[in-house]
Amino acid sequence: AAALQRLREVFDIEELPPDVLPRKKPPQFMVDLFNKVADANGITRAPGLLQGDVVRSFEDRVHVDHHHFYFDISAMEKGEQMLKAEFRVFKLKRTHRSRRSDVQHFCKVEVYELLESKNKPQKKHLIASRLLSLYTEGWEVFNVTQTVSKWVGNSNSNHGFWITATHVSNNGMEHDVVTFAKSQSALQESRNALLVLFTNSNKRRSHSFVPSATTSFQNQKQTLPNLMPHVFLMTLLRPRAAAAAAARSPLAACHRRELYVDFHAIGWSGWIIYPSGYNAFYCRGSCIFPLGESLNATNHATVQSIVYTLKLSQDVSMPCCVPDELKSLNLLYFDDKQNVVLKNYKDMVATRCGCH
Repeated sequence: AAALQRLREVFDIEELPPDVLPRKKPPQFMVDLFNKVADANGITRAPGLLQGDVVRSFEDRVHVDHHHFYFDISAMEKGEQMLKAEFRVFKLKRTHRSRRSDVQHFCKVEVYELLESKNKPQKKHLIASRLLSLYTEGWEVFNVTQTVSKWVGNSNSNHGFWITATHVSNNGMEHDVVTFAKSQSALQESRNALLVLFTNSNKRRSHSFVPSATTSFQNQKQTLPNLMPHVFLMTLLRPRAAAAAAARSPLAACHRRELYVDFHAIGWSGWIIYPSGYNAFYCRGSCIFPLGESLNATNHATVQSIVYTLKLSQDVSMPCCVPDELKSLNLLYFDDKQNVVLKNYKDMVATRCGCH
């Protein structure tokens, strides 16, 4: 139980979300975004593909009124810095055509921020306006960063968005000439409107502590919460039997070994969408002189290994076999309010080992 609690701290999960998979489907936009920034194992493809380290998606909560769109953004954490907000809405194509004399094939779409929710007609503030074709359909994306920043600062000011579509023709002005998709059934869920927030979590773990052979177990226990995430995982998940066998067998040269984190085995597969698990890897082996090029040894480690081999000092231990290159991991999951979140975790996968 204590180990799983620590694991939740590594993944920054305060409350374990309820199991909603496979019953609930994530928005396709979030799945596509995950596949863009990460491979099938969740490992980041390249740095800089994601703006910030967290992407939160919120689905529309208004299912009847085709003008009104409301998003509950209360899952935003304290101290989280919002970088960009996108209002994504699916425009349906017009099914009937006007008279042939009418050659206007465009409508004017306007997005408003609602300033109140009770009075009718509601007070509203224009955010964006654009011309759209009447007879095509697809996703429209509106930048609503300024408006949502205000909502984050004051949740009481969030009354949602209002959309209008008007068409000026020879016959005068027509209203509601096109509609935007609302989630009516499981089949239409992928077209439900989304509010997508790109944020920085502003949570930084200390990367300064790597256990060495000279570090006492008591010191390691006291420092555990500040371990770099990968080393922290290794202390939690490396099988005890394997560790005991490793202690009895003669050490090979420092190298990388597999350490698979299975979310199903942990009991998290009911809310983590992708990946189902990942290989964190760990480093094991000796750093005895001479240190070859493949061991990526620092000059300091080389000198230390010489002093250790020649027994020039009783206090000097062998250099440590540790990760010297780490990659980040991406998780796509349902949070405790059933919003889909994409989060990037730094220093989670050892890609190379070395003597240090």
